[in-house]
Amino acid sequence: MTVISFPGLGIGEFSINPVAIPFGPNGGIRWYALLIVTGMILAVIYCSYRAKSEGISVDTMIDFALFTIPVGIIGARLYYVLFDWMSNPDHYKTFLDVIAIWEGGLAIYGGIIFGAITVIIVAKVKKMSGSTLLKITDAVAPGVMIAQSLGRWGNFCNGEAFGTPTDLPWGMTINGSAPVHPTFLYESLWNVLGFILINLCYKKKRFDGQIMLMYVSWYGLGRMFIELLRTDSLTNGGWLRVSSLVGLLSFVIGGGLLLFFFIKNKGRKAFTPVSATASETNGESAEATIDEDSATEDVATENGECSDGNLSEQEAQEENQESQPKETQETQENTNNSEENKNGNID
Repeated sequence: MTVISFPGLGIGEFSINPVAIPFGPNGGIRWYALLIVTGMILAVIYCSYRAKSEGISVDTMIDFALFTIPVGIIGARLYYVLFDWMSNPDHYKTFLDVIAIWEGGLAIYGGIIFGAITVIIVAKVKKMSGSTLLKITDAVAPGVMIAQSLGRWGNFCNGEAFGTPTDLPWGMTINGSAPVHPTFLYESLWNVLGFILINLCYKKKRFDGQIMLMYVSWYGLGRMFIELLRTDSLTNGGWLRVSSLVGLLSFVIGGGLLLFFFIKNKGRKAFTPVSATASETNGESAEATIDEDSATEDVATENGECSDGNLSEQEAQEENQESQPKETQETQENTNNSEENKNGNID
C-alpha cells in the first residue's frame, strides 16, 4: 500500500493499492500493467486513425503493432535490467527477478530503440519504400506519447519514479517522506503537451518523418531535465545518468535533422491528408472501369462476328441469285432444243 499526499495543495494523505485485481501468489494484476496496456491500446487506435490520412491501411498498422509491441516491451525490460544491474547487481539473482515487469522496471528508451528496429525490419520484409516507412513513423510517434503519458501513472500507483526534495507547492510525500518532485507527473504532462502541439502541427508538416523527429526532439528535451531531478535514475554504475544523456542526444540529433529538412523543404506545399479507403475505392473503380471496357470490347467483337455472319448470308444469297439465271438459261436452251426436235419429226 502506498500512502501519498500533496500538503502544499491541501491534499491530505490517501492510500493507493498497487494491485488492481488481487489474485494468485504474486498478488494479482497491478495498476502499472493495466495502465501500460491501456496506453498501448489507445496508441494503436490513434495510429490506425492517423495512418488513414497517410494513405496506409489499418491492417498494415495492426501488422506492425503485433510485432513492435511485444518486442518493445522486451527491449524496455532488457534496457532497464542492463543499467540497473550495473548499480544493483545483487537484485537479479534469478530469472524471475529479470522478467518481473509486474513490479515495475521498464525503460521507455529501450522500448523505443527495440521498437524502431522492429518497425524497420517489418518494413523491409514487406518491401516498403523509405517514404512509406517515414509515413508510418509519423503516424506512430504521437501514439507513443499517449502510452507514455498514461504509463507514468503506473509509476505513481507503485510509489516510484519520484524526484528530489522540493519546497514547491505541488511537492508530493510518499509514505511519510519529505515533499519531493512528482517527476512522474512532470513527464506525463510533458507528453500530453507535446501530443497536443504535434497534432496541431501535423496538418502543416512539410516532409515525411517530420512528426517523428518532432517527437524525438520534444521528448528528449523534457526527459533530459526531468531525469536530473529523479533519485532512481539508471546510471552506468557511477555518476552518469543514462536516460539524461540519451535525452540530450535525442534533442540535439533530432532537432538538427528537423532544422536541416525544414530548410531543405522550404516553400514545399503543406501535408494533404489522403484516405486509404478512398485510394482503395478508387483502385476498385478503376478495375471496374477496365472490366467494363473489356466487356464492351467483347460485345463489340461478338457484334462484329454477327455482322460477318450476316455478310456471309448475303453473299450466299447473291451467289444463289447469280447461279439462278444460269440455271434458267440452261433450262430454256433445253426447251428450245426439244421444240426443234419436235418440229423436225413433224416435217
